[in-house]
Amino acid sequence: MGRPKNFDPDAAIEQAMKVFWRQGYGATTPQHLVDTLQIGKGSLYNAFGGKRQLFDLALRRYLDLRLAAVAARLEGPGPVKERLREALHFLAKTELADPDRRGCLATNSAVEFGHTDEAVAAQVLGLYDRTESAFQALIEEGQRAGEISSGRDAKALASMLMNTVTGMHVLARIEPGPDRLRRVVDATVDLL
Repeated sequence: MGRPKNFDPDAAIEQAMKVFWRQGYGATTPQHLVDTLQIGKGSLYNAFGGKRQLFDLALRRYLDLRLAAVAARLEGPGPVKERLREALHFLAKTELADPDRRGCLATNSAVEFGHTDEAVAAQVLGLYDRTESAFQALIEEGQRAGEISSGRDAKALASMLMNTVTGMHVLARIEPGPDRLRRVVDATVDLL
């Protein structure tokens, strides 16, 4: 009979998410995870299977949290363009408020792994697809309400928004203040 777990796996995933987000996958060692999570190596492997499996869980947690935060702003009341502007400003403010300037874990993972890891690529593309679908639904709502021209391709506009958000994630890692990101958000929404 094995020993009972002396840690909360959900809290450990949350902590691991912060470690991977700050350092990236490659720079994070199993020992660093053990030290940060304050668990034994055996617990790391028994509970999660290892560094890679814990990374997958941490990335999934991040993706779910990020999508929920953006969706809450997109699905709220009010004019479509203002909801979109609020969601994009929220993303910029969140990243600029982070003293470590970690950027977006999904974007960071896409850059770190590229196409060399199909599982990570699939998770990140899943977030991008779901976010783009939410943008498309909002654009179509705006087209029905007359806020956005119905002659524009909603899917293409949603792809443009997703590309803008990804670029904002990268820019926020080095941008010293909010002015440039604010201009990007406002210009993007005004183009709709």
